[in-house]
Amino acid sequence: MTSGLWHGVGAYVLWGVLAVYWKLLSDVPPVQIVAHRVLWSFAVLLVLLAVTRRWGALWSVMTGRVTAVYTLAAALIAINWLVYIWAVISGFLLEASLGYFITPLVNVLLGVAVLGERLRPWQWLAVALAAAGVLQLTYVYGEIPWIALVLAVTFGFYGLVKKRAPLGSTDGMTLETGVVAPVAMLYLAATEYTGAGVFMQRPTLTEALLVGGGPMTLLPLVLFASAARHISLSALGILQYIAPTMQFLLGTLAFHEPFTRVHLVGYALVWVGLVVYTAEGVLNRRGAVPVLDEAAG
Repeated sequence: MTSGLWHGVGAYVLWGVLAVYWKLLSDVPPVQIVAHRVLWSFAVLLVLLAVTRRWGALWSVMTGRVTAVYTLAAALIAINWLVYIWAVISGFLLEASLGYFITPLVNVLLGVAVLGERLRPWQWLAVALAAAGVLQLTYVYGEIPWIALVLAVTFGFYGLVKKRAPLGSTDGMTLETGVVAPVAMLYLAATEYTGAGVFMQRPTLTEALLVGGGPMTLLPLVLFASAARHISLSALGILQYIAPTMQFLLGTLAFHEPFTRVHLVGYALVWVGLVVYTAEGVLNRRGAVPVLDEAAG
């Protein structure tokens, strides 16, 4: 395996096991966890910019439009983080994993709706299978699996915004966390003032985990950035299923969340859709499925 492939595997494995990390903070309100995650991520990025002396470069491109783009990205990823952490702590990791399983198919639909892209027949089949799985799980749960849908939609739109964003990964993440950091700081100050804050009030391990949330957020991003530069897009597309698969296994085997044969039907439909989507994408990049497009007319 090349170093790029190892970095990709490392990034997605870390994203997969982060559920265990957040589970260790179950006694901390999710909003406070997200606020600390933002602040400590921003602190690490500030140090990194200072070391690399990129302050001037970042400041020179901070126009109103750029700031607006990254403010939108920050809002989307903050919602995504909050819902995911709440789901982990509240015992809904399985539904959260479903959200990240269907994210690639949400990306496909966003490409059609926003970018005017056209789906190939096998892609439509993949989307239809996933939709059928979500509908079946809606019937099982007795309500729309909103956790999965919120995670998929927010992360899908986040990817769309970042696709059009002008800055590199480090500068962009610095600006994203920077626009949210003042809000996070004010919120944490308010919780401390009212006595609801947990920082410096809990065991040392809890405080260390809150501070470590920053580096734990950034490390997989660094590994992913390295992988993206050195391996193919199709390889990254396959690796992306490592994280939700690990989340699914943790939810069923480690956290013992309920998962019955009835649930399996819905998940299986989504998984089959992903297999179709991934295989079609790989074959299409190799030029092995042009006849499908011609047949679509």
